[in-house]
Parts: sequence; C-alpha cells; structure tokens
Amino acid sequence: MSAIADPLDASVAALVPDFAPRLVAWQRQHGRHALPWQQTRDPYRVWLSEIMLQQTQVTTVLGYYQRFLERFPTSRQLADAHLDEVLAMWQGLGYYSRARNLHRCAQAVRDLHDGDFPRTAMQLAELPGIGRSTAAAIASFCFGERAAILDGNVKRVLGRLLAFEGDLASSAQEKRLWRHAEALLPAAGADMPAYTQGLMDLGASLCSTRAPQCLLCPIQDLCQAQRHGTAEQFPVRTRKLKRSRREHWWLWLEHEGRIWLEQRPARGVWAGLWTLPLFEDEAQLLSHLQPLSTLPPEPLPRIEHALTHFDWVLHPRRLALQQPADLGAGAWVAREDLPRYALPAPLKKLLG
Repeated sequence: MSAIADPLDASVAALVPDFAPRLVAWQRQHGRHALPWQQTRDPYRVWLSEIMLQQTQVTTVLGYYQRFLERFPTSRQLADAHLDEVLAMWQGLGYYSRARNLHRCAQAVRDLHDGDFPRTAMQLAELPGIGRSTAAAIASFCFGERAAILDGNVKRVLGRLLAFEGDLASSAQEKRLWRHAEALLPAAGADMPAYTQGLMDLGASLCSTRAPQCLLCPIQDLCQAQRHGTAEQFPVRTRKLKRSRREHWWLWLEHEGRIWLEQRPARGVWAGLWTLPLFEDEAQLLSHLQPLSTLPPEPLPRIEHALTHFDWVLHPRRLALQQPADLGAGAWVAREDLPRYALPAPLKKLLG
C-alpha cells in the first residue's frame, strides 16, 4: 500500500530553489554575528550556548556564558566538577534540570567519547539533555552537517511559510513538519551555519509571535501566511498548558548569622538545590519547631512564584535560635558562604 501523499509536498518542492539561498544571504547581511558563541566552531561552547538559550533571553545568557567558561573552560573540567558547584554557577538562570543535564552530558562526553563531542546530529542526540533540534544545531554550526532544527521559533517561521495547518500538539504533525524542514535545507554544508542561524534570527526578530514585521521579511513573497494575511494563526497548537497551584510554608531558622539549609531530592521541583525546610501547612511547621523553641516564628510576606506548570505560594516564617540545634540532614550556612550554594530564585531574593 502506498503512503498518502502530503498536500504540502509540492509547495515545499517549489520553495527549495529560493528559500534557503535567500535566508542565507539575509543572515549574512542582516543577521546576528557578534554573539560570543558565533565566534567559534568548538562544539563545547556552541552546546553550552544552546542549552543556556533554551527558554532564556540572549541578554540574560551573555554574562552566565562568560562566567561559566571562565570556571569550566573545557567539557572535561565541567565533567570533573561537583554538581553543587555547577548548580551554583547556574543560579539565576532557572530551569535547573538544564544544569543537571549539562553536567551529565559533559560526563558522558568524557567517559564515552574521550572528551570529544560526537560529530553527527544522530550521535549528539544520544547524549543526556540534547534533543533532536539542539543536536542538529550543534552539528550544523560546528561540522556543517545538513541537519534540520525545529525549536519554537523555527516552528513559527516554517508554520507561517507553509501555512502549516497541522496541530503541533500532535506528534504525528510535528513529525510531518520535521520532514518538510529537512526538505528545505540548503544543498551545501558550507551554508548550514548561516542557514541555521538565519532561521533563529528570523524567528527572534521579524517573525515574532505577535505583530510580525512581514514587510521587512526576506521571504515575504514566499510565505503563504503573509499572502493570506493569517500570520498570527500559525503555528497551530490546540493543547494548552494546564496550570495548578501549590502552597507551602518555609521555615527560616538563623543562629548567629548562619542559616539552616536543606538540599532538595535529586528529582522533582528544585532538584538538588538548597532551600529552607518546606512544610505542607503552618501546623506542621509549628510542630517541627516545638522541640527547638517556645517562641513563635515571625510571619513574613508571602511569596508567589510562577513555575512552568504551576504557581507556588510560599509562606516564610523566621526564627532566631539561641542554640545551633542539630536538625538532621542539612547545613548551617554562614551568609558570606551563601554564593557557594545553589539557591532557588525566590529564596535568594528573600535572604537578600
């Protein structure tokens, strides 16, 4: 039985002669060229930038990228570091699973590839924390491999270019768009860095989510959504993220300038980070305090913290202890030593 033909195949084939050459020419003249990770073909540095840039603005990443490389100039030095130090260096970038995967990936490169990153997208995608699109970006930038990327920005660019009506909440439709993305690649590997960067630059600038600047776009006459005035309808994604709400109480214990911190489990929210003890409700917190002090803790203003899937309401309660009690698994940390510990953003702000 023959496969059902995709109605977009003919449209994609018609775009092949013009789309990639025009995008490459635009990127070389108008795209971004001054970012530090664009001045190298070192896969370690390109990989580091790609991971940091996931869900984080370029302006935020710049400082972290430089500091990270100063501390860990090579993937082997990153692999040999303790996870706590890596998390502390990541502090403030958020989405800490990226930092844990970064460490695991560096160790895999050290242990399985003798410290050298693999040179193909297929091999790169087998490493921890490197998905198909990130693997393709690294292979494209560093080795000129003809491999398609498909991050959020690129889905928007290609979704509009093709007026792609498939719902990208469906894995089958995303797989279909992947196939079209591969068909649109430039013929020459030498053009891949500019092509890949061009897709990223176009999605980050002119082809924005809202109010795209279609009249300035180098591919406007090729774009089906521009032709029909429907740019803001693409890409199609019907499944919406369902947010929930959680509530916990935080116990801030202090003794002579030292604060009691506990490390979160290796899995779950804030995995591996250091925080104040967390309790399900105030009664549980007060019960925990009974053997330590007869004084009531000081209530502090509640904190509302938004994470990817839920909103978290935290109620801090502060108490100064007269004696440094033995509280089990954790550590009394002097304020001047706090920068060595990876703290979640709301706690860093609370402790000042």
